Amino acid sequence: MKPGIHPPYGPVVFRDRAAGFAFLTRSTATSEKTVEWEDGRTYPVIDVEISSASHPFYTGTARVLDTAGRVERFERRYGRSDGNSNNGSSNGKRGGPR
Repeated sequence: MKPGIHPPYGPVVFRDRAAGFAFLTRSTATSEKTVEWEDGRTYPVIDVEISSASHPFYTGTARVLDTAGRVERFERRYGRSDGNSNNGSSNGKRGGPR
């Protein structure tokens, strides 16, 4: 690596405030806030909104949406196109041939 052009790379604590989860890793990111870690040393801390401890995909609480239900909801909301020249629009200003 070329000296003098890279930011310092050191230990940083990333903390997920929503889940109460924190982990120590190395990063070029830094912060003015610090926290005392389990080993007794003080490290810069970066608060994150979401991490693997709180993200639904990783926690197993993700909802699975069926595409058929979404299509039906769309058709109920906007109506099914019946082949009219105005494509179901009530005022005839959108969607039709010009």
